[in-house]
Amino acid sequence: MAEQHRVHLERVYDEIHAEEHPDREGEAPPGPRFLVDRLWPRGVRKSTLEEVRWVKDVAPDPELRSWFGHDPDRFAEFAERYRTELEQRPEALEPILEAARRGPVTLLYAAKDTRHNHAVVLRDHLESLLAP
Repeated sequence: MAEQHRVHLERVYDEIHAEEHPDREGEAPPGPRFLVDRLWPRGVRKSTLEEVRWVKDVAPDPELRSWFGHDPDRFAEFAERYRTELEQRPEALEPILEAARRGPVTLLYAAKDTRHNHAVVLRDHLESLLAP
């Protein structure tokens, strides 16, 4: 049986592209959507993401983000440091956890690398907190 995630990931730019081209095939991301970047995505109007809740406090500390620099070779250490940050700020996770307890949610992020970014770490951390 395939693993079912309650917390889904989607690049914010893919989300916008899908909204601009509704005739294209593809499922909408499930559940409420949360933008999990500390900085607003470049080139995206706030009106475009009106239905999205921005929870910037769950994003990595600016110093950690800067140190990581989206370098895949640093990802393992980045993930470990970021999980420590998340454990120190459980209140920041509450809006997402509350929604995820009721059903699936989608985390939106801007990073180009879909495998080595903070949203992947955040999703895994949230899933571990939601596990029975």
